Amino acid sequence: MKVVSVNIGEKRSINYKGKIIETGIFKNPIEGAIFLGETDVENDAVIDRRYHGGIEKAVYAYSENHYRYWRELYPNIDLHFGLMGENLTISNLEETEIYVGSQYKLGETIIEVTKPREPCIKLGLVFGTQKILKQFWNSTKSGVYFKVLQTGKVQVGDQLILLKLANNSSTIAEVYETKKK
Repeated sequence: MKVVSVNIGEKRSINYKGKIIETGIFKNPIEGAIFLGETDVENDAVIDRRYHGGIEKAVYAYSENHYRYWRELYPNIDLHFGLMGENLTISNLEETEIYVGSQYKLGETIIEVTKPREPCIKLGLVFGTQKILKQFWNSTKSGVYFKVLQTGKVQVGDQLILLKLANNSSTIAEVYETKKK
């Protein structure tokens, strides 16, 4: 597994059904490295810290492989890396094989798997329809939140290297499945 894109977003205000919603979900790839801090990614807009950022959700990663699935469902949307709201797009990141509590070295950082992403209305803003929420819930393509144990820079090409496997724990897909119920 390696980083294929590093992504950050700026704060945007979107009019949704007459209400202004502020969001940082619209992320775009950048050149160079991003800095993973203890509670978020430096220079990345985190608007609602009840649901994003913080120790347990400092950085969000999504699988490059999952984009094919969404492109088939939404062929008219430019689904560039970062559009799922992820800071890191990683090749072959598979939620059924990633265990909560496992630790990885990535670039200069050490990160630990914490939880899956739960979709919210803001993902629907990206896709222009709220039906994406049900489709997202009905998949195992949740992506992975990490806590940052050692801060540092991450860039395209960095390998996700397993340091400690927590295979006595649940996988991200298993945790995600229990949240659906």
